[in-house]
Amino acid sequence: MKRGNNVDWQNRFNDALNYIEDNLDGKIDYSIAAKKALCSEFHFTRMFSSITDTSLSEYIRHRRLTAAAFEIQKSDIKIIDIALKYGYDSPDSFTRAFRKLHGVTPIAVRKKGTQIVSYPRISFQMTMKGVVELNYRIEEIDFEMRFAGKRLCVDTEKAFEQIPHFWEKSREDGFQQMLIDMSWEAPKCKLASLVGIIGETSDITDEKFGYFAGVRYDSNIPEGMEELLIPECIYAVFPGTKFSDTQDIWSRIYSEWLPISGYKLADLPCIEHYLSPDSEFAFEVWVPVLTMNE
Repeated sequence: MKRGNNVDWQNRFNDALNYIEDNLDGKIDYSIAAKKALCSEFHFTRMFSSITDTSLSEYIRHRRLTAAAFEIQKSDIKIIDIALKYGYDSPDSFTRAFRKLHGVTPIAVRKKGTQIVSYPRISFQMTMKGVVELNYRIEEIDFEMRFAGKRLCVDTEKAFEQIPHFWEKSREDGFQQMLIDMSWEAPKCKLASLVGIIGETSDITDEKFGYFAGVRYDSNIPEGMEELLIPECIYAVFPGTKFSDTQDIWSRIYSEWLPISGYKLADLPCIEHYLSPDSEFAFEVWVPVLTMNE
């Protein structure tokens, strides 16, 4: 195991969390946190949610409300001033968020014996894993890939519900079959079946991300579909046998494979490749990477 890469990864992510913690009572710029982790904003937020099972925005919200509760409990500062300090524009919005987490109103916290919730700070500590093997291969794509399909906007916290629902609906309305009929034209590479392309880094936010459902396609884009281009890139490819394993594979890529791989994430979209029913695997996760010295 490449312990040096493991420790470096851990330190970078803890530096990003230190930045967040230092700015709970001010503006938190996700792009600055991502730079400290040496990855793009999209990959940082996705890695965070995959490893911790919570979105970055939710984590920050909980940490701010925890800090606000401590401050209300220990000081006589006006509650409206504490609400403003932790990013809430009105007492009503602060009270709603506060009650949702703590189960009581802010004013109730000043009564002795009131129970509140403490949402702890996260610290990344890498541990030895790998009891279950994680298969992968490296694919070097030496041409610009062109895809045809449709874009949709996905809620990060509901992605594992919304994306399967979209594909189920696409089977019913014929869109999926249309893509299948297009998918085998001059495949050029192993991305020859249905794909879900995750994120376009220019417009990613933490709460939502762009998802492109389509196929690799070099002919005229059919009416009602859109085009997406991805430049030459190296991809690490991780196969899965059951669709129910998708979330687990994403988590293991970020928490187990990436820290010791000698690669870093490229600032390009990830791809989920859905294979035909007669294939050995049900799907593949394609993650864009660069070598550490690039």
